[in-house]
Formats: sequence, C-alpha cells, structure tokens
Amino acid sequence: MKLEIITPEKKLFEGEVKSAVFPGSEGSFGVLDNHAPMIATLKAGTVELISDTNAKQEFPVKGGVVEVLKNKVIVLAE
Repeated sequence: MKLEIITPEKKLFEGEVKSAVFPGSEGSFGVLDNHAPMIATLKAGTVELISDTNAKQEFPVKGGVVEVLKNKVIVLAE
C-alpha cells in the first residue's frame, strides 16, 4: 500500500509499505494492505513502518490524523 506522512513543514515519507502501526488517540492500531476505509486521530508517539523489503522505519509524531482509503494511507502529523 502507498503511505505518505506529511507535516506542515515538509513531506517526511512517501512510498510503498507492507504495514504501519500508529499511536491512535484510542490506542495503537495497525494497517495492512486492503484495510477497510477509516479516519482516526493520533496522539503523541511513534509511527512504525515495515517496507516491502522488511526494513523498519520509525517517525515520531506529536499528534495528527490518519486516513485509510483504497490502499492509500495519508498521515497529517504535527
């Protein structure tokens, strides 16, 4: 699935990932390919990504919103 992490200053990440784990305001949650559409708020924490090559990347966030729709994930983060 395609994932983008965008802050007010710049785009932190854009690329294909196998999975992502987010620090949701109601608890952490994961997203895989073909996930159901959803919108969720984020609290301060770390977004963890697993790339197609199984490499792990982490991005700290102070909060924000994540949208999942049609195998595309957009994160608007602080």
